[in-house]
Amino acid sequence: MRLFLNQQNNQSPVGKTALCQIHPVNHTALKRMHELLLLKAYSPNTIKTYCNEFAQLLYLLKNNPVDSLTPQRLRSYFLFCVKTLNLSENIIHSRMNAVKFYFEQVLGHEKMFFEEIPRPKKKSLLPKVISKGDIAKILDHTDNLKHILMLKLCYGMGLRVSEIVNLKIKDIDSKRMLVHIQGAKGKKDRYVTLPESALSDLRNYYKLYRPKDYLFEGQYGGQYAVRSVQAVFRNAMQKAKVNKSVGIHGLRHSYATHLLESGTDMIFIQKLLGHRDIKTTEIYAKVSNRHLQNVKSPLDDL
Repeated sequence: MRLFLNQQNNQSPVGKTALCQIHPVNHTALKRMHELLLLKAYSPNTIKTYCNEFAQLLYLLKNNPVDSLTPQRLRSYFLFCVKTLNLSENIIHSRMNAVKFYFEQVLGHEKMFFEEIPRPKKKSLLPKVISKGDIAKILDHTDNLKHILMLKLCYGMGLRVSEIVNLKIKDIDSKRMLVHIQGAKGKKDRYVTLPESALSDLRNYYKLYRPKDYLFEGQYGGQYAVRSVQAVFRNAMQKAKVNKSVGIHGLRHSYATHLLESGTDMIFIQKLLGHRDIKTTEIYAKVSNRHLQNVKSPLDDL
């Protein structure tokens, strides 16, 4: 078990405290799941999520072996998650995915094993978009050059916060005005256009900070923390007095929506965002005012 705890940069995927709450009879199950996720080269975030969600089931089982569970017992467990724990639809989906991975991928059960367990219907949520005016205010109220450039590139290239911190100097091609986004969600690479308006800030930033490998380095070198970028955005929102319940991912949503409103083809937006399915990109048509602004309310004719 000590070997399992020391994998992945000496960190257990569920943490030592949580692991101690799981009965030893199920330690091997968690270890086997973790190893298979590593062998299948799942992303660190997915591995952490799957192991944590699976660990919730193991904790409740106490000294009962997880391998002995029947579809009926699993169905009762997920019903408990809904009725007693009041978990959201997204969390239950995530937990089901983790448990399903163990029984189908690790134990090799057939897919019919889960047929009796229905999934909750997810809420159809629309992306939260920030207006161009508010984005300009947010940038105006950001003083630090590094912070300004982070937010500009998040919005100007439609990047996820994980993609911002993963950017390396070698990924930027200022001659072709392209940026290579490597190992993004789904392990897919893509190219996005480098905004001309950010080029001057980018050069000034490089002269001032002299980053070595990653474009945005932490205080003591190495990769900048995701939470720090999120904190930069929150602070800028507060200073600009933009009172909206939206995280930094809203800049990516705004990028896609504003492109659509300016007449950019949906196929190009899909490629720029790195979406596998065009249906994922089409959701921005529901929040775009490209056509809605031309619709006159009947109230105005009274």
